Amino acid sequence: MKAIFSEAHKRRLLRRVWIALARAESKAGLVTEEQVRELEAHKDDIDIERASEIEKEIHHDLMAEIRTYAEQCPKAGGIIHLGATSMDALDNADAVRFKEAMAVIADRTVTLAETLADLVIRYKDQPTMAFTHIQPAEITTIGYRLAQTLQDINEDADEIIRVMEGIRGKGMKGAVGTAASYKVLLEGTGMSAMELERSVMDELGIKAYDAATQVYSRKQDLRIIAALSSLASTLHKFSLDLRILQSPPIGEVSEPFGKKQVGSSAMPFKRNPINNEKIDSLARIVESAYQSAWNNSSLMILERTLDDSANRRIFIPEAFIALDEMLITATRIVKGMNFHETATRRLMADYGIFAATERLLMELGKKGADRQEMHETIREESLKAWQEVQEGRPNTLKENLMTDSRILSFMSADEVAALLDASAYTGDASERAAIVASQAMALRPRLKNVK
Repeated sequence: MKAIFSEAHKRRLLRRVWIALARAESKAGLVTEEQVRELEAHKDDIDIERASEIEKEIHHDLMAEIRTYAEQCPKAGGIIHLGATSMDALDNADAVRFKEAMAVIADRTVTLAETLADLVIRYKDQPTMAFTHIQPAEITTIGYRLAQTLQDINEDADEIIRVMEGIRGKGMKGAVGTAASYKVLLEGTGMSAMELERSVMDELGIKAYDAATQVYSRKQDLRIIAALSSLASTLHKFSLDLRILQSPPIGEVSEPFGKKQVGSSAMPFKRNPINNEKIDSLARIVESAYQSAWNNSSLMILERTLDDSANRRIFIPEAFIALDEMLITATRIVKGMNFHETATRRLMADYGIFAATERLLMELGKKGADRQEMHETIREESLKAWQEVQEGRPNTLKENLMTDSRILSFMSADEVAALLDASAYTGDASERAAIVASQAMALRPRLKNVK
């Protein structure tokens, strides 16, 4: 990702645009084949030092690159950028670069989805405590919990692929998007400005907007950042959940921790979730980019203002690079994540039976018991047992309900015990987790079909 957003790659992309333009103009008889070949021969001779020297004198970065390229191409130097305005080169180069960057993000996202899908399938039947309001609630499965994140990642991947497919360049439309300069240039050649544009864009491998001003619509940047921001939100929640689950009072899951890894300079016992914390930290960078993209889109006055230029050179690469690191880290965490069965059993023993009382209540109702009376009976016993757990004593709810005469008048103690087995109270979580996992496995074929 850093290579995609490097200065060297940017300048190589600009030269691709100029070569494509020269080749199209050669078809119209405005440029010779020899000149095109010379441009191609020096397309990779990037000289940032020389371009910087020229820029210090003329204070125009694109013209500095043109002059640097022209010095390397004595025969073709005079036709570089012929008929074009700066944004004909820059916006088309950016569109190519953004599509390249989105392809990296899409590939990493699909890899993460596939990796997480394996965990979803492995743990789809493993019961564990669910939490609402960060309080023990009812029973879920580890796989089904992971499937919630996977489902969001699947949708984020789908959106990223959709946005990537739709990325377009400005095209070759000149100063305010009317292609007037090209129309004059091409008079008498038999080639129209639109035909020249199609030739250039075909060589670059992207489509052009039908209409543009001096720039392509900055709504495109907003769509790109929105897709990145949505995925960052998913990863942030996932990492935050893992940080909570790693805390010792729950202790059910932990991120990979090396044998020689140091958790704290002052507290040797610490196993801090630093990788998940890094993801949550980087997510803020991606999220903050959305406001800048929104402002650029909505405040681009008339045919163009330049107040988008400086900030998008910062926030767009930063958003891509930060999210790229988040995806790499998240995939590494998922591959090496530790699940602690002892903690899961402890949580189930302490809190799982409370959730299973709902099933007991339903069965009592089916056997003719007064629903309100049974609800009050179970509530009274549950509150007593909850107090015991809070004070560190064993949970006696099961024994108390198995010996309650009001309940035993409708079913046996063995039946009560069976109904209070919380591990079976997971509904269709397993089946739903498997469905989400199968959807993740369908992402790769779709990505391969993107052009």
